[in-house]
Amino acid sequence: MKRQRIRLPIAVAASGVMVMSMLTSAAPVTAAGPGAATITRSGTAVPQTGAFTPSGSGDVTQVEFQGQEADAAAPAPYAGTIADRSLSSGPGKGVSTGSNPQAKSNPGFVNGFEGLNLYQQRYARGGNQFTVEPPDQGMCVGNGYVVEAVNDVFNVYDSSGNSLLPDNTATNIVSGFPRNVDHAIDLNSFLGYPPAIDRSTGATGPSVTDPSCLYDVATNRFFLVVLTYVWDGATGYFDDHLDLAVSQTGDPTGQWNVYRIDVTNDGTDIGGTGANAGPYLGDYPHMGADANGIYLTTNAYPWYGNGFGGAQIYALSKAQLAAGASSVTMVHIDTSGMVNEPGYSLPNQPGFTVWPAQSPSRQFNTSNGGTEYFMSSNAAAEAVDPVYGYHSDYVSSQLVVWTLTNTSSLNSASPALSLGNRVVTVETYAFPPKQQQPGAGAAPGTNTPQGYCLNDTTTQLFNGATGCWKLLVGAQPKNEVVSTPDSNDTRMQQVTYANGRLWGALDTAVNPDGGAQRAGIAYFVVNPSAGKVVTQGYLGATGYDFVYPAIGVTASGRGVMAFTATGDSTFPSAAYAPIDAIHGVGAWGIVPGGQGMAPDDGFTSYAAFVGNPPRTRWGDYGEAAVDGNAVWIASEYVSSACSYTDWGGPYFAGGSGDNLLGTCAGADHGPGQRTALGNWSTFISKFIP
Repeated sequence: MKRQRIRLPIAVAASGVMVMSMLTSAAPVTAAGPGAATITRSGTAVPQTGAFTPSGSGDVTQVEFQGQEADAAAPAPYAGTIADRSLSSGPGKGVSTGSNPQAKSNPGFVNGFEGLNLYQQRYARGGNQFTVEPPDQGMCVGNGYVVEAVNDVFNVYDSSGNSLLPDNTATNIVSGFPRNVDHAIDLNSFLGYPPAIDRSTGATGPSVTDPSCLYDVATNRFFLVVLTYVWDGATGYFDDHLDLAVSQTGDPTGQWNVYRIDVTNDGTDIGGTGANAGPYLGDYPHMGADANGIYLTTNAYPWYGNGFGGAQIYALSKAQLAAGASSVTMVHIDTSGMVNEPGYSLPNQPGFTVWPAQSPSRQFNTSNGGTEYFMSSNAAAEAVDPVYGYHSDYVSSQLVVWTLTNTSSLNSASPALSLGNRVVTVETYAFPPKQQQPGAGAAPGTNTPQGYCLNDTTTQLFNGATGCWKLLVGAQPKNEVVSTPDSNDTRMQQVTYANGRLWGALDTAVNPDGGAQRAGIAYFVVNPSAGKVVTQGYLGATGYDFVYPAIGVTASGRGVMAFTATGDSTFPSAAYAPIDAIHGVGAWGIVPGGQGMAPDDGFTSYAAFVGNPPRTRWGDYGEAAVDGNAVWIASEYVSSACSYTDWGGPYFAGGSGDNLLGTCAGADHGPGQRTALGNWSTFISKFIP
């Protein structure tokens, strides 16, 4: 999930464990908190499918979507020009299709495979799932295992892409037939919750979203965090919490311990008006680690008002989590009011998407009692003027580097952490335009079957009716077009601490070769102790859009950046580029096997489902994971094409094939290539940089 709250009044109320002082942009200023809370182990989890009633002809509900969240409209993309440049603070390289210097990281492709996809998401647990997009991709690798979790399914693979979970095909009955979902299980099952929706009764279970995964080599444990929320009829509002699952051993197919962190009232009434008091959504959780702690971060948004309540940090004892302790030390930090940014009307700003760093192997910073780093950006209104939202250009040339010290105290009875930040000057980044893909803005062709169906008024259906649109909606849509998928905003993406440097990237507008504006990537390599940029630059190319970057870097400083590439003649594809701290990013390419095969055809592309104009969801993030000298990367793409007649199958007069609309699964009922309402998939690949 990714909420955007732009140009709207804000008020949030909450309390945190730690009391923080104001921090200046010139140098870090820190304040130790008075104490810590504890969280208790709420239970255990095992990756196997929970109880369910198979969905099919007896379903009492055909609902496909959870309640759509009423996000504010996204800001307009940056209208200026961001071209090649080199800043004095670092040898940054500008936009290039192939003229960048050769990085010392020269990734060799080892292998890759299709990961989780929408067919598996929708038809896991006997079809008692919603249609969900975007997938929000979490992936981690270690001890011979590859773990992937997306909205809202989970799988464990060997290094060749074979699922290591029990084969659940025979019992996964949907509409009368066993459905092969490659052993995947729904996240509700994994965490011990009822189904997302029980189609035999219409009852809904907790909503589980935004998975993030990490393997820690020091403890030989896998960590998985998700945001879980549920309607509380007694109080009349949503309760939401983080579920943190920790494997009991280095085998993620076995037992996990689960810890629950209530985030419902964590935030700050910025501006003091109280107009948008809690409860709050702990949105967009992500995870990092150092030698001593596991660090979770969220963005706090009020459930019943527009606004932003500040990024939240949760620091937990890694040793206690790895040991499966019944209670674990946790320190909560609210970043509201902690950043002083020169040049803006309100000096004391909150952190926004404060992304915690992961480290390869054991490359933790053990100075100052143990140090964990974070990075964030500040072009969004949440970070610059969250009270009134007057900041409207969505452009910045600053990053915020956060330093949390004395993390070893998390293993004591009285932890005393100190958090500081520096505002670092970097090259300009700005809100990107939408992605282009073949046919964008034109009427869908038959290679975009859902979109074509919505406009189709002539096809004869199995029941004698005319017009494919009647299979999907109750009122005839008007003039649906091939989408321009979401290009994210300017929030920070995955952060890595490796080889003494802090690495991160975000989405931006770029003007490749001085031409038309496209979506691209700004990347940064920072010396966190000095608060200075080592290397920075852009990645973009004429005729292409690059979105949702994730950087993985080995202990030697050789890295790979993952992202999705689309373009005027390129369907959404899994892509990569080398990166190092000397030359920055090198020549990019599409991952072998990750070539997109068709346009994005998800339900969020069409006004008939989500209103006009639609906001086509893509992302909300990719993933990179380091395993020794290898970097594994994961991105969203469109894995297969499906003809219109195969999509309609027996629902079209005289047609044949699967008895589920839109799966393109054939008469043997699967596994399907897609669903009626979407076609996203994920691709996982291994490189040796």
